[in-house]
Amino acid sequence: MTEVSARHVSQSYGDNKVLENVNLDVGDKEFCAMFGASGCGKSTFLRILLSQEQPKGGEVFIDGEPIASEPGRDRGVVFQRYSVFSHLSVIENLILATEFDQAPMFGRLFGQKRKKAMESVEHMLEDVGLTAARNNYPMELSGGMQQRLAIAQALLRKPKILLLDEPFGALDPGTRANMHEILLKLWRDTSMTVFMVTHDLEEGFKLGTRLVVFDKTRWDPDFPNAYGATIVHDVSLDQSAESAEVKARIRDQLSQSQTRRPREEKDDEAN
Repeated sequence: MTEVSARHVSQSYGDNKVLENVNLDVGDKEFCAMFGASGCGKSTFLRILLSQEQPKGGEVFIDGEPIASEPGRDRGVVFQRYSVFSHLSVIENLILATEFDQAPMFGRLFGQKRKKAMESVEHMLEDVGLTAARNNYPMELSGGMQQRLAIAQALLRKPKILLLDEPFGALDPGTRANMHEILLKLWRDTSMTVFMVTHDLEEGFKLGTRLVVFDKTRWDPDFPNAYGATIVHDVSLDQSAESAEVKARIRDQLSQSQTRRPREEKDDEAN
């Protein structure tokens, strides 16, 4: 069982407050889609879940225990930019990830351990649909195939939590739809808890069992960075939540929020 809780989490960089008073409880095996305007702190919160950053205030708990101060194997991560080794083939990328994990001192496995690792890699190649491309290099792969490789790297460590930072933002609509189906199947098969940052509300509704929306609830026109974002919507995506009415209400609130925001913040996002 993997449950994640955030209590009064805040984050700032100097005088720029990004997050304030974020509270969230995500249950075991949930798929939590995180949506909001650019610069609202979604990716910052994801980095806090990864322990890539430490919050300035509040705490995060995994299964009731304070989150580790450094990234660990219990949390896998996939970024929008493909994090693979360009000089290694698909299968070499995957076996290397396994060797670094299981043999951190030397980065190599031998004998039965390597044979067992290769079997896991072959199964993962099949799961993400890359068996035919096992000997290809990343430059020979399409964007969708590179992202499947990055997801396979993260899943090989069998994390309890998978963190996705706009993983499909750079893909064309057809490839993105295909990746949605692959991701949903992997999530169901592995029973992980998933957090995914997205700028696409439809994507959040399609993939998530929960949708949380980040936005600011207060602004100071003279000091636009004085206040941070928090969670303004937390929707359980059952049959009723998927209605056009709920989507329209969220869009309308975000549109009103954007209208009220100081020009300085909008210019920062545009840049």
